[in-house]
Amino acid sequence: MRKYIIFQTEPSAEGWRDRRLQHTQALTRILAEHWDSSDKPLPEPGYRPLEFVRLEECRDRQAPLASTHYRPGDWEVVRVETYPADCPGGAFDFIAICHCQYAPIQAPLKPMPDRKTTSDSYGENVEANAFSKIKKENIVKSRTHAKNSLNH
Repeated sequence: MRKYIIFQTEPSAEGWRDRRLQHTQALTRILAEHWDSSDKPLPEPGYRPLEFVRLEECRDRQAPLASTHYRPGDWEVVRVETYPADCPGGAFDFIAICHCQYAPIQAPLKPMPDRKTTSDSYGENVEANAFSKIKKENIVKSRTHAKNSLNH
């Protein structure tokens, strides 16, 4: 089930002057957006969206801008509204608005798990998906590199 989940605050909630859209700097109530195609249930009251941080001393050289740690956030879901998508074949089956209130907690940072790429990451049709193409490109590059090494 394809879900578009929006976490938002009330207009005058804590820090409202600091929440701005990146490209326009307009004020926003949106804390986070999730696109979820899993069978997991929707967040319920009490759920806290995760906060992600990057500690410079822990960063990965292959992904220097990636988050290194996460923790449950200071915003807590208090109410969830759902709206079915009425567009057949659209991008989502339904949209959920999770209304949040500011309720700070002292949660420890946890290291991000190792990143793994599998065919499941790219959908059911493995032959036509990007994962398959990436694997094929890497095989070609490896063979080309090996062939060039033998010729020199």
